This record gives sequence, structure tokens and C-alpha cells, in this order.
Amino acid sequence: MSVHLDPERRHDFVILFDVTDGNPNGDPDAGNLPRVDPETMQGLVTDVSIKRRIRNWVDATRGTEERMKIYVQTRGEALNDLHQRAYDALGLRSTGARQDRETVEQARAWMCWNFWDIRTFGAVMTTGVNCGQVRGPVQLTFARSIDPIVPLDLAITRVAVTRAEDAKVVVGDEGVGESGGKTTEMGRKAIVPYGLYKGYGFVNPIFARQTGFSKEDLDLFWTALIMCWDLDRSSSRGRMACRGLYVFTHDSPLGKAPAHTLLDRVRVQRRDGVVSPRSFGDYTVVVDDKDLPDGVTLTRLVG
Repeated sequence: MSVHLDPERRHDFVILFDVTDGNPNGDPDAGNLPRVDPETMQGLVTDVSIKRRIRNWVDATRGTEERMKIYVQTRGEALNDLHQRAYDALGLRSTGARQDRETVEQARAWMCWNFWDIRTFGAVMTTGVNCGQVRGPVQLTFARSIDPIVPLDLAITRVAVTRAEDAKVVVGDEGVGESGGKTTEMGRKAIVPYGLYKGYGFVNPIFARQTGFSKEDLDLFWTALIMCWDLDRSSSRGRMACRGLYVFTHDSPLGKAPAHTLLDRVRVQRRDGVVSPRSFGDYTVVVDDKDLPDGVTLTRLVG
């Protein structure tokens, strides 16, 4: 078995992805413009946004299978209804938030067994019908662009109107003079011309044992992290792709080196003479794989 597929080992990883003429993660506090760090103007993509893409890919490819259901859905049953499934399947009675501990543990185990994203990312399931809390073995950071980005808010025109009354022709008194109705409507589209983003992630085998996170689950996670960008295509996303995935695997659950000393080995630099990066080719990725600490293995899944 490849070491990066072993859930009994600790894994620290770096992911690189880019966007061309799209909005990788809109900020609702800024009119859905691309998220930025206001001090550095580097672009940001939240861990929640990346997890949403991963969940959607797993749901689309494996969601009909046993144990591969997705708990956090964009559309679907209310969470409390999903919690109630656990109680019904186990023949237990829910008494609300003040549920006894043994019953909550049984419900929690049932949810972990049936929902891939709970086993992977964890969940807080103490709302209404209490299924406890799960701390997931896979955690992601915000991704940050290598260089400052330029968020553009572009005006767009739609050759169609929304309301029938807006398209009507208005005739003046006694049929004299006419004013034409609307034939177009204006809108906005926010994009980043180009941005290369770098994020970090961690797989903790201690928590994996607690949730039942398996080799199959870990293999599916790596595949989803690479492939989810293709499923997420939309007019607002532009062109997005995974450009690098580097996994540092320790030969023990507690690890053989601090994570930051390994993650800092992946360095991204703008090529000489490039003022405004507009493609992945405008950067070089340098991975220092020499003299890795004893017990640490590097696997390049992409890049």
C-alpha cells in the first residue's frame, strides 16, 4: 500500500490551484467580490469553499453507495431529520439536547458509519436531535494567493427582460408619440484575471480511529481534492485547476517533524521578468525533497 493511503499515519500536505477569469470564492460581505486580505490584497479561498467542492464530487461519484452519503448538502433534508434517521435505525428515542451520553454515542457512531464527510471532516450534531460532536481527521486551512490579486467587478448585459411590463411600448396621449420598452437588463460579474493559490491540510490518524476513517476514505479524499475543480465548473468560476498536491507522510501517528518545517519545503516563485502573472507558467514551483527527516516520505500526487 502506498504510504499516502495509510490512515494510520500522519499526513501534512500542500495544495496549489489556480483560477483564470473567474471568482474562486465570493465574499458576501463585499457584494460577492473575490475574497481578499485587505492589507496585502492577496486572494483568499476558505476551507469551507474547498470542502464544498470535495463534498459535491464525492456525492456525484459515490453518493448512492452505502457509507458514502454526504451530511452537509447544498439541497436536501434538514440536519435534524438526518439525525433522527440514526435514532430510528437504532430503535432509540430522542429526548432533545439533554440526551443521555450512551444514546448519543450510539447515534454518533451510526452517523460516522453512514456519512463520508462526517468521518472525514467531522460535524457538530447537537442541534435539536442530539447526535453529539465529531472531530474529523482531515482539516484544511484557508488558501492564499501567491501574489496580490486584482478583483474586477464587470458590467454585463442580458438581451432579455425579467418582467413583461418592462418590455411594453408606452403610447402617449391620443396615440401620439411612443417610448420603447426595455430590451436589455444590466448585471455584474466579479472575476480575478489570474490567481495561483496555496493551501495546507492535515490528516490526523488519532481522530481517524475515532471516526472510522479508512484507507478507502483517504484514497477518495485525495482523488476528490484533485478532481473536484472540474465538477465545479460554472460561468462565475472561470477556469480552475489543481496545479500541485504534495503529501508529507510520517511513519507514526504522532509524526516525526513539525508540520511547518515540511510544508515550507514547497516554495512558489514568480519567474523573472513577469510583472502581472496570467498563467501557471508564470511561476516556478520548487520542492525541497532532500534530507527529509527520518520517517518522513514525500508523495507528489500532482506536480
